[in-house]
Amino acid sequence: MNYLFALLAGLGFGAGLTISRMVDPLVVLAFLDIAGEWDPSLAFVMGGALLVFIPAYQLIERRMSKPLFEKSFFVPTTVTIDKRLISGAVIFGLGWGISGICPGPAIANVSGLETKVIGFIAAMFIGMIAANRLKNKG
Repeated sequence: MNYLFALLAGLGFGAGLTISRMVDPLVVLAFLDIAGEWDPSLAFVMGGALLVFIPAYQLIERRMSKPLFEKSFFVPTTVTIDKRLISGAVIFGLGWGISGICPGPAIANVSGLETKVIGFIAAMFIGMIAANRLKNKG
């Protein structure tokens, strides 16, 4: 049952990304280009998502002791800002800014079989493997 709800949530997320055009690298790059011909449309997408998320999160936090289909909530406990966090954020931001592709939209967009998206996903997996190897060495 958990897998079914995970699949439905993933399909809903992917549909939302597609409808909002967040899977289109040109739209994302236009949003990030604040010094050029800036397209603010994704700010409204993000704002709309926050308008739904914040009240829902508050409601869940106050009324639910555990998720419906899991034993407990998985809440991050680390609050330390360290070199690993900053370097990961910089690498993520550079990749997003250069390509206009973010991991979620890339996976939602994989069905289009675009070379750029497939290359991004391949690079993402290589980066994940390299990060795990570096993490295990240190």
